[in-house]
Formats: sequence, C-alpha cells, structure tokens
Amino acid sequence: MASLKDVKSKIGGVKKTAQITSAMNMVAASKLRGAQSKMEKFRPYAAKFNQAMGNLSSGMDSAQFPLMAVRPVQNIELVIVTSDRGLCGSFNANVISSAEKLIKRYTAEGKKVSLVCVGKKAIGKMKKTGLVRKQYADLMGSFQMFNARAIAQDVAENFLMGNTDQVQLVYAEFKSVAVQRPTTVALLPIQPAASDAEVAATSTGDYLYEPSPDQIMEVLQPLYLNVMVYSSMLEVAAGENAARMSSMDNATKACKDIIHSLTLVYNKARQSSITAELMDIVGGAEALKG
Repeated sequence: MASLKDVKSKIGGVKKTAQITSAMNMVAASKLRGAQSKMEKFRPYAAKFNQAMGNLSSGMDSAQFPLMAVRPVQNIELVIVTSDRGLCGSFNANVISSAEKLIKRYTAEGKKVSLVCVGKKAIGKMKKTGLVRKQYADLMGSFQMFNARAIAQDVAENFLMGNTDQVQLVYAEFKSVAVQRPTTVALLPIQPAASDAEVAATSTGDYLYEPSPDQIMEVLQPLYLNVMVYSSMLEVAAGENAARMSSMDNATKACKDIIHSLTLVYNKARQSSITAELMDIVGGAEALKG
C-alpha cells in the first residue's frame, strides 16, 4: 500500500489539476458566448446571400462565369478548417477523420487531391500526407473577414488556373453546445441553391435588377466565396469553445472522482497505520507485564 505522504501528495496534485480545468471551463464558456453570438448573427446574412444568389442564377448559363464552370473532375482540393489549439476533446479529430475518408475515397477513384489547411491541428496532421498546398496557422484565435477573403481568393485563383476542378469545404458545423458535426460542402464551382419552393410560390413577379444580373453576378461570386469561408470559420470557432467547455467540465468531474478514490485510499492507509501503532503499544505493554 502507498505511504500516507505519497497519497496525500497525489490528492494535492489532482486538486490543482481540477482548479486548472475548472478555470479553463469558465474561460471557454465566456469565449463561447461571444463566438456563438457572432455566428448566429452571421447565419441570417449568409442565408439571404444564398437566396439572392439563387434568384440571380436561375435561368443563367453557368458557362459564362469562370467560377461556375463545371468540368470533368480529376483534381479535387479540400479546404479543411480546424482550431489552432487543442484540449477540446474529439472536435478536431472528427473533422480530420472526415477529411481523411474523403482523401482515401478520391484517391481510390484515381483523382488527385490537394489540401488547404486552416488551423494548426489540420496542418500538423495533414502535413505528413504531403498533399498540403497552402496552410494558414494562428488565424482561428482572432480572425476577421479579410482572413477569409485571402483564403477564398487563393482557392479561386487556383481553380481559375485549372489546377483544381472542384473545391470542397470541410469543417465542423455548430449544432448545439453538445453537438458539432463534421460537414462537407461544395465551394467551387459555385452552384448556389435555387430559391426554395416557399419563396417561389409567394413571388408575385420577376425581379428587376439594376445593373444587369450578369454584372451583379460578377461582383457577388467572389463575395459568395468569402461568405462561405468566413461562415465555416465562425462555426468552427463556436464549436471549438463549446467542445473545450464540455471537455474541461468532464475533466473536472473526473478529477473529483479521482480525489474521492484517493481519499478512501488515504483513510484506509491511515487507519492501517493507526491499527499497527496500537498493536505495537499493546504488544509492548503485554511484554512489560510478562
């Protein structure tokens, strides 16, 4: 059995760990409020943007816009968005696992795959594959729209040069504090969803555009890419803090369970020590009597 000093030292160490995980839980909860607020405020904008793109693109010939050009798929690029920091459970691992499955599937189909990694966790894992074309680290802590624009422009230029035929965005969609689900969406070629049936049914006539729809589409397409990338980064930022909050809460509970178990061990060791001392005293007294 471990000595009383060793057990007491372990209890002290676990208590300090519990204090750290509890503090990290509170920090993550505080950051989550801000990140979730930004994400929820941006979602309606992204939805309206998609609706506007759907209205504009209906009936248009996609061949006249380079970013909408559909061609035989031989080269696929994955934009993988993860966090820069860990200690958030399986949050990043799920996104990376989803990307690895896509890589394996496309490679088996004979397609060439390249990667654009956003976040240190994706970079660290995917660097070993040798498929990383571009990497963006130290962004997810405090990113802005211009960061998303830089990523979107790089991906669009690579697509226009013909180096890739299709680009997909892989990230974790924020469903709730407890659920962040890996999601894959098509980024290029741009194929915005058409207006939903309900909107179409309530429409009373055609839209009038000034300037022409073609000119508006030329401006909106790059903005659409910016919105898609920025939206995915917001989802990941909120999901990261939610996952870290849950992970640190579980770690704190685990520490409390360990402290409880170690306290029982300490009490047993202490009782055993006291019993041994009493037996020595009684044995000594009996020896003196004899």
